Amino acid sequence: MEISVAKRLDGIGEYYFSQKLKQIDELNKTGAPVLNLGIGSPDLPPHPEVIRVLQEEAAKPGNHAYQSYKGAEALRKAVAQWYATWYGVELDPASEILPLIGSKEGILHICMTYLNEGDVALIPNPGYPTYRSAVQLAGGTCLPYELTAANNYFPDFEALEQTDLSQVKLMWVNYPQMPTGQLPQTEVFERLVQFGKKHNILICHDNPYSFILNDQPASMLSVDGAKEVVLELNSLSKSHNMAGWRVGFLLGAAERINEVLRFKSNMDSGMFLPLQLAAVKALSLDASWYQSVNEQYRQRRQKAYELLDLISCTYSTDQAGMFIWAQIPADYSDGFTVSDEILQTARVFITPGGIFGSAGNGFIRVSLCSPIEKLDAAINRIKEARKVPA
Repeated sequence: MEISVAKRLDGIGEYYFSQKLKQIDELNKTGAPVLNLGIGSPDLPPHPEVIRVLQEEAAKPGNHAYQSYKGAEALRKAVAQWYATWYGVELDPASEILPLIGSKEGILHICMTYLNEGDVALIPNPGYPTYRSAVQLAGGTCLPYELTAANNYFPDFEALEQTDLSQVKLMWVNYPQMPTGQLPQTEVFERLVQFGKKHNILICHDNPYSFILNDQPASMLSVDGAKEVVLELNSLSKSHNMAGWRVGFLLGAAERINEVLRFKSNMDSGMFLPLQLAAVKALSLDASWYQSVNEQYRQRRQKAYELLDLISCTYSTDQAGMFIWAQIPADYSDGFTVSDEILQTARVFITPGGIFGSAGNGFIRVSLCSPIEKLDAAINRIKEARKVPA
């Protein structure tokens, strides 16, 4: 019997990291385990009090039923307070906040809610690969816009204005930017809001990295009039070391939230209540939590610099987020070549920048989600493979 897959999967392969982990598993059977410095999954635990709340609430017999599609009121109120405290943004917890089972699902929810076949979405190049996949799965067409170091990895608005935008319905943006680590600027947020209003384009801002190695978290919703044209995604995956907990949020005008809810409520059910209540605790943590997390990342970042120097890469020291984006030496054709060489000779995996789009071909990305000891071991392996004197 021959059963074909849906056409919506045409051009969409298995997620790169899913494929690469299989290769790494095979290599692990043949010698020393590969040191994986690729994926941005926090290795540090959540705050102990967050874990305590989860344990206590999960032990209560009444907390295991289906939950509201809109999320618990306590969680929506906690998100509103978190945004007011840290981003200076006022949100109505009853109508402008939608909890998600991880913000990655929100990317697809937005695309499925707004894109018809023939609609176009602007996606950053380089950028998070899921933007492209979600647009295609929803039946839309991707229109990449290139981000360059020369323009500080911000959109080139002059070039965009010369583009046919007549079918563009969504624009995906992400600051602090992944994979480049570029921090946001208020004037760029303002221009994005103006651009969206001028061309009737919904600006979708993905904002999970704003607390990592960054002392000034920023939301695009802080711009006057932003709610008219902006939807923002956020999550606790990076900021609170809760990636596997799958706790995210969609934020924006009540009308937009209700539109996305029409789709989401047909795709999943409400989040497990003890997870929501633990998230409430996480959102109440004070500045000392973020300082402690960032101190760890600062120490690791210095080791990542040392590793990249061994490979003769160049990089900015002003990046935010849990990665370092680095330009490869001129004698390599692309980041895939560098990544494969380091993997085969030193059994260290570093992400090639080309998986984030063609504009990333000349780059690699190192994750900071590994302890100092692992980074030191990777450095030593690369030194040995390259015969660098101790």
